[in-house]
Amino acid sequence: MNIFAYIASIPHEDLMPPLMFAGLIVFLLIGFPAAFSLAAVGLFFGFISVALGFFPEAWMFNLPLRIFNILSNDLLLAIPFFTLMGAILERCGLAEDLLEGTGQLFGKVPGGLAYAVIIVGAILGAITGTVAASVIAMGMISLPIMMRTGYDMRIATGVIAASGTITQVIPPSLVLIVLGDQLGQSVGDMYAGAIGPSFLQLALFIAFIALVSIFAPHKVPPLPDELLEPRTWRLWWRVLKGMVPSIVLIFMVLGTIFLGLATPTEAGAMGVVGALVLAAINRRLTRPLVREAMGTTMRITAMVIFILIGATVFSLVFQGVDGGIWIEHLLAQLPGGQTGFLIFVNVFIFFLAFFLDFFEIAFIVIPLLAPVAKNLGIDLVWFGVLICINLQTSFMHPPFGFALFYLRGIAPKSVLTRDIYWGAVPWLGLQLILVAIVIFWPESVTYWLDRGPRVDPSTVTIDLPPPPAQPDMPAVPVFQ
Repeated sequence: MNIFAYIASIPHEDLMPPLMFAGLIVFLLIGFPAAFSLAAVGLFFGFISVALGFFPEAWMFNLPLRIFNILSNDLLLAIPFFTLMGAILERCGLAEDLLEGTGQLFGKVPGGLAYAVIIVGAILGAITGTVAASVIAMGMISLPIMMRTGYDMRIATGVIAASGTITQVIPPSLVLIVLGDQLGQSVGDMYAGAIGPSFLQLALFIAFIALVSIFAPHKVPPLPDELLEPRTWRLWWRVLKGMVPSIVLIFMVLGTIFLGLATPTEAGAMGVVGALVLAAINRRLTRPLVREAMGTTMRITAMVIFILIGATVFSLVFQGVDGGIWIEHLLAQLPGGQTGFLIFVNVFIFFLAFFLDFFEIAFIVIPLLAPVAKNLGIDLVWFGVLICINLQTSFMHPPFGFALFYLRGIAPKSVLTRDIYWGAVPWLGLQLILVAIVIFWPESVTYWLDRGPRVDPSTVTIDLPPPPAQPDMPAVPVFQ
């Protein structure tokens, strides 16, 4: 039997899916953009599959309809709204007021500046939703003060980068919106499920700094007296001036979603209005600010849409050659049931995040894993939040983590790149500890979900009363 006959004898569900993955990896390693790599691989294998009779030509007619569904998806409108809100807040001066005031409040204790960076990072994450805004703002403000105070450089750079990545988990995270769309789950449920892990993440980060301040206080010294401001009403006013508008904006965005008063898209639109008001209050609302924010929004939104269209082409052909069955057979037989599957998936995504952006992982990998998770009885909101926590590690991976790149771009030349990379390692470990906690303690996610009463449709019966008796009707005469 020659090689071609042998290949033809292999079932297409065992042949085409691995070849599609191999082709995609080759394109990505070459450096071809992910969106066009996905579309090219999908179309190439789609034409081959039609020629070999794996599925009819009519299967490819679904592609225009799927692309139209993407472009008409109201939920995805939340992405440009939240991106625009974050881009405006990044430039409106709110971070400066929050970080300087909070840093002064905690300045007298060892590690006080690090505590302030973590807390402000969480607040910025809840109002901007973008890692770049948090890392750049806190790096430019707090890193010079930490260097002047005598902080260990690895601790200083690590806490700035890590506190920026909290944005990935804290609502209104863009990742949660995308994962909710790919998993077919409500964004409100995804946001509610992320509340518990967000607090756990903050607790882990604060506990780490507390341990460092106890066992190595020289690495996180308090502010010297000459940098401390007197505890007068001016200091408290500065803190309140940054904190109160932030709380109001958080309620406008998240509170309206949780209370059912607005959809994520509507909440994002209100967030943009709130961000413009805050920029005006801080006297930063200028034409260049709005133009730069809109340019950033346009680039990110276009990138997301192109990746999503490419992923749709790839997934349509992949499902046509029964790739879902291949994935299910590959993963459903893992030892350990649900736990074994979750551990394998998170290890796989952790290493995949070295090379792919979180948008690419969400659009390529998650649609393939979701059916397997559902068949194993895994709550898809828990699964989505768990993946979101894992994806935040992609920003901290040396040497490709974007948070490290952002920090390297604004850090002085005296800050060594190796200190930035080594400083990220402990925080990367803390993020992986959170992944393990959520795997073995699913209630940290599901406890916050309001599922309402559960009804099994198969047990529902409808009993109708018998119809009332009808009086005898006279016969209708028939005329010949």
